[in-house]
Amino acid sequence: MARIGFVGTGIMGTPMVMNLIKDGHQVQVWNRTISKLKTLEEAGAQVCHQLSEVGRDVDLLIVMLSDGKTCDEVLFQKDGAISELKKNSIVIVMSSVPVETAKYQNERCLSLGLRYLDAPVSGGEKGAQNATLAIMVGGEEDTFTEAQTVLNSMGRAVLVGTAGCGELAKLVNQMIVASTIATVAEGLLFAQQGGADPYKVKQALTGGFADSPILQQHGERMLSQNFKPGGAASTQLKDTHTAINYAQELKLKLPVAELVDQLFSDMVHHGDGPLDHSGLIRELKRLNNIEV
Repeated sequence: MARIGFVGTGIMGTPMVMNLIKDGHQVQVWNRTISKLKTLEEAGAQVCHQLSEVGRDVDLLIVMLSDGKTCDEVLFQKDGAISELKKNSIVIVMSSVPVETAKYQNERCLSLGLRYLDAPVSGGEKGAQNATLAIMVGGEEDTFTEAQTVLNSMGRAVLVGTAGCGELAKLVNQMIVASTIATVAEGLLFAQQGGADPYKVKQALTGGFADSPILQQHGERMLSQNFKPGGAASTQLKDTHTAINYAQELKLKLPVAELVDQLFSDMVHHGDGPLDHSGLIRELKRLNNIEV
């Protein structure tokens, strides 16, 4: 059992905390809006009314916020989340942030006598609820080993390299997800416009090489036009932008990722940013002058 501070109790963070509590860990939580913590408090979490309190007397501090800038502000501001952490405590940033940001956070933590892991996740809200998240971790092996039990309460954690490599793995994940969503959307639209029943086409592909969780889950969303966000298109665009920018630093050309990034950019431009990223099929319909 570990004592954990947790910052960021949104769509993903709340079920992640619930699973930590279920596994017997003591968790104290902070949110800018205290009322949003009521469910977690009822489940056994300790609510912190000041940000600095969330790091008091804990072994690990977990951050699950929207972006790198927000993480930096919450962690390193005066009286921030790390201000009362004990020396040698572990800071785990599970947000999707740029690789360079993770490396900066690691250096900053080391300079303060703290240890650091970047551990972004994949699996969406459903994975967070079911504790089946794929957790990609960057950092030192001994630090990972110490934190592994806690991480595995939320999913399956794999150490992929030094600090920043977890975020790099997440960018790989997001590139593959975005490209697959685009291909599934094209395929189902192609089937429908060609005269086939797209539901039956999806059924026919089940179990074959084209099958995937994206075909099954996001394909169903596309066909039922249920775009309540599990992963918002605006977030997907943030990640594809980040991947392309980092690839440019590495002097790599990624033409498929660039095309898909442009599709998501157009989708967000047309006002669909808050929708689930499977809503990309709406952008393909616009592109083909099909009623949305």
